[in-house]
Amino acid sequence: MSKALNGKLVTVFGGSGFIGRHVVQALARRGYRIRAAVRRPDLAEHLQPLGGVGQIMPVQANLRYRWSVDRAVEGADAVVNLVGILAASGKQTFEAVQAFGPRAIAEAARGAGLTAITHLSAIGADAGSDSVYARTKAAGEAAVLETLPDSVILRPSIVFGPEDEFFNRFAAMARISPALPLIGGGATRFQPVYVCDVAEAVARSVDGQLKPGATYELGGPEVKTFRECMELMLEVTQRQRLLLPIPFPVARLQAAVLEKLPGQLLTSDQVRLLRKDNVVSAAAEQAGLTLAGMGINPSSLAAVLPTYLDRFRERGQYDAHRVA
Repeated sequence: MSKALNGKLVTVFGGSGFIGRHVVQALARRGYRIRAAVRRPDLAEHLQPLGGVGQIMPVQANLRYRWSVDRAVEGADAVVNLVGILAASGKQTFEAVQAFGPRAIAEAARGAGLTAITHLSAIGADAGSDSVYARTKAAGEAAVLETLPDSVILRPSIVFGPEDEFFNRFAAMARISPALPLIGGGATRFQPVYVCDVAEAVARSVDGQLKPGATYELGGPEVKTFRECMELMLEVTQRQRLLLPIPFPVARLQAAVLEKLPGQLLTSDQVRLLRKDNVVSAAAEQAGLTLAGMGINPSSLAAVLPTYLDRFRERGQYDAHRVA
């Protein structure tokens, strides 16, 4: 049940996505009115039960059309940008979504009289990266801070939760495949962060609790390799599968084919991303620009994965040996 409305309106771009629905819920619980700016409002009706009657309203907005962005932020007291993609498709290119889009949102917010927004980026954002994803994430951050220097940037590692595209994807693959691929041998290090912890960080930024102009890095309590993540997923789903190391040169060749197929199971850009670890930096730790620095105690994989991966067990959530 949400608190009494506080009268403030927050526009959340990408509010209907995986992270978006949890951010909307965190804001609703604080009593904010929420305008979820999405490309398909007709597919965002699942957001409305997350708040009180009339508290959450989806509106149409496309980052490639500036007039729709201006309309979405009109009258807002705060703006959050969560829009991002892992693979380009048609007109939804990395440049359009992750570089041009954040600038459009920041400029629209400035035009509406705001002095800052909250922008979700990613650990690994790097203007000098050979990955288009990482370069455009960095370009988006730069555009936001250039336009509104007091904006807060949040960089999560891999985000996990009930609707994630990482553990769910590999757990589904393990249902039918005798082996799971470990790209680059599975040595890449991640610091998986729970989606509700990311949502809480966003909400605290909207509350004004975070440092203006700061870039925070969000990671969970554990650093795990790709292999260790797969081993934990298999343990939770109670399946035994061969973990097959795939050298990067071979993975690049496979990606060149897979990225042209429907679903894009693997892209060349994702292979390039996996060459670098995805963990909170020592600099962010020392500066307190982390979840712990915000006063958030991050949830562990072991505590959360069994709550949503049980459906991938042989007998699903009805397994007699379900983990409590």
